[in-house]
Parts: sequence; C-alpha cells; structure tokens
Amino acid sequence: MPEKPKVAFYWCASCGGCEESVVDLAEDILMVAEAVDIVFWPVAMDFKKSDVVAMPDRSIVATFINGAIRTSEQEEMARLIRKKSQFIIAYGSCAHMGGIPSLANQFSREQILNYVYHEAPTVQNSERTRPMLELGRNGTRVTLPEFRNTVRKLDQVIDVDYYLPGCAPTPKLLKEAVLALLSGNLPPIGTVLAPDVALCDECPRKETKPEDIAYTEFKRPHQVVTDESTCFLAQGMICMGPATRGGCEAVCTKGNMPCTGCFGPTSRCIDQGAKILSSICSAVSATNEIDMEKVLTTIPDPVGTFYRYGLAGSLLRKKIGSEK
Repeated sequence: MPEKPKVAFYWCASCGGCEESVVDLAEDILMVAEAVDIVFWPVAMDFKKSDVVAMPDRSIVATFINGAIRTSEQEEMARLIRKKSQFIIAYGSCAHMGGIPSLANQFSREQILNYVYHEAPTVQNSERTRPMLELGRNGTRVTLPEFRNTVRKLDQVIDVDYYLPGCAPTPKLLKEAVLALLSGNLPPIGTVLAPDVALCDECPRKETKPEDIAYTEFKRPHQVVTDESTCFLAQGMICMGPATRGGCEAVCTKGNMPCTGCFGPTSRCIDQGAKILSSICSAVSATNEIDMEKVLTTIPDPVGTFYRYGLAGSLLRKKIGSEK
C-alpha cells in the first residue's frame, strides 16, 4: 500500500477560528483523513516539537500555518516547519496579511506590556511585576518566548508557497486546496487560492451598487435598520467589498453585514486599505477641510476599519518611532 502524503497544521498568533474551520469540513474531513497522514497538529493531537525536529527535511508534503508571527517561539516553529515541508500554505487572514493581531503594530511593545500588566482597569499588580524570559531555580531553567515588537505576516518570516485567505477560510476553499495538493495539479508558487475578482462580483447586492454617491456622513450597522437587498455603500455604510478578493461566498453581506475585508486584496491592488479609502474619500460631498473633517469623524476607527486584517503587509505597516 503506497504511503499517504504527510500534512501538518500549526497555530501561531490567531484566535483559533482557522483550526475550527478544518473541523467545519464536516463529512469531508473524513475524506481528508483517509487521503493524508496528519503528522503534526498539536491543537488537536498529542504532538511535540521534538517530533518535528526528528522528521527528515521536506518529508511533509504541505503544512497549513495559521496566525501571524508575534513571538520568538512562533518564528522558531515557522522556520523549523519550513525546513521540514515541501509546501507552506499561509492559512487564513493572520498568516496571509497579519490579521487582527497586527493592529497591535499601532503601539510599541512597551506600550502594550505596560497596559496589560500595569494600566488595564482589571489589573491588580502593586509590585508591577512582569513575566521574565527565563528563570533558574533549584538547578532547573524555565524559559518563556520573547514578545517581539512587531507583528509580522508569515511571508515576512519564511518563504510561503500558497495563500488561503479568509477569517476563516471557507470549507470549500480548504477542500479545493487539499485536492489540488493531492492531485499535484498546482498553480504557480505565490498564488492566492481564491478567485482573483472583487467580492462585489459575487455579492447578491451588486445590482444596487451606486456609480455616483455623495457622502455627508458614514453610518455603522448598529445605528440603522439596513435594507437587506441594497448595497451597503448606497446606504452610507463602509463596505470593503470593492477592495476585497472574492471567494468567501459573500457570507457577510448575505447575513446583512458589510464586508470587512478578510480575504485581502486582488492581485491588481497594492494596498487594500488605501484603495477603499481613496474611493470613499473621493465621494465625500464636503468641499472644504472643516466639512471634510466632520464627515470623516463619523469613522471612529479608521485603521481598524480599513486595515482590520492587513496592517502588517500594508504600506503603513507600523507606527513610526517605536523601538525595534
């Protein structure tokens, strides 16, 4: 009986939704389990780092790594898995673009640690202690990973072969990716494994997308009763659809929520946030700086709105002036 292809899954800085999306394959997960040999998946099975170290280089056909890189341990594991794998798939928004964890790049490491261990309202830490990177006691040495200053997307740390976008990727795209790997019929290295068209192309509201609009304010979904059949842009709400890659089956807009951009940009877009920001600002009705400011203040969190998933890979990437 021929040996099954070996695959692996690993979780870095993310929420865990990508791991759950594997289970969302439902009965198709049985097909995957029968077709491959999962040799490393520590969130679901009892695997150790030593198991990976002992594997021959390039013995794993494909590893799906989800999550951004925030700590020294995550970087170390990413580099180790890269060495052991033929193909690395950046799985989900955080590995693909930095994801929501990379919004922390608006702050320095010191600002974050100071808030978490000293200033947060729920913290009781009168001695102002913080975790130490290492501690030696009674002949033993205990270590913790280093909390790095910058959150990076996966391909800023290791070479990535393919990208499977989404927060989280849909079961359909995951299944198609696994079948492509098993068949050997692979696209060019660097391909994002999703349609290279804007989300608007598959949105059921696309016929009502406005060609000309003048914004006097921007509304948030909880502030209005939204029309379930009309384009969100036409209703004065920010929707990232025009700047976002399709392939998610428009689950958010079908659920009466604007797109937040988790599938990232198409190949024709350099900076996802800048593209939609340029489009929206050009449609603001204000003709002077004061009125423009009034309109834009109705967007309470511009970075979180336009770069919710992609700050690590954007032209902005990180706040200037913070320590390395």
